[in-house]
Amino acid sequence: MLIRSRSWSTRPPAVSGRWHTARMAAPDPKADLHRYLQSARDALLWKLDGLSEYDARRPLTPTGTNLLGLVKHLAAVEFGYFGDVFGRPPGVQEPWMGADAELNADMWAGPGESREQITGLYRRAWAHADATIGELPLDATGQVPWWPPERAEVTLHRVLVHMIAETHRHAGHADIVRELIDGTAGLRPGNSNLPPGDQAWWRGYREKLERAAREAGQG
Repeated sequence: MLIRSRSWSTRPPAVSGRWHTARMAAPDPKADLHRYLQSARDALLWKLDGLSEYDARRPLTPTGTNLLGLVKHLAAVEFGYFGDVFGRPPGVQEPWMGADAELNADMWAGPGESREQITGLYRRAWAHADATIGELPLDATGQVPWWPPERAEVTLHRVLVHMIAETHRHAGHADIVRELIDGTAGLRPGNSNLPPGDQAWWRGYREKLERAAREAGQG
């Protein structure tokens, strides 16, 4: 996306004959990291809005990627990284979260698992994680038992960075899955982060890309 910046032909405007310097708030790294994590959480849940139970669960890739499964997976991941890693067990142990669970059991929802149950569990994971984030300093250390021993000791700062990457990655998966379901795409409510265009424009745009790909493939 092209970002236009304002430039001044001479110097920026002065205030009372002096250079004007904007006051910036003191940096708060933990708050910044927490905000980026929350934006990814919200984006993921937004992708479920308005969908039927079938569409919320249907696999859209050869590896079975589905929306409700992504939420279920991230609930377990947050409980693990912000709970067990720092000696703060969440007190939640769903059957699919155990070491002896069926392979990939955290990546899909069974018929008996409601959307409200899984999204509610995700919000409980947020609350537990947020308590850890709020009570511990960024340099607090923990142990990730499922990582190699030489990398198992981590700080809260590193776990926050890891979870931001993990959650935004799956929010991106969810964006594509939702578009495959009903064509809905975008970053967040009120800000799609997409260029304006109706269905005809997007159809023509896609056809242009298809022609370009075919031409390159024939070269």
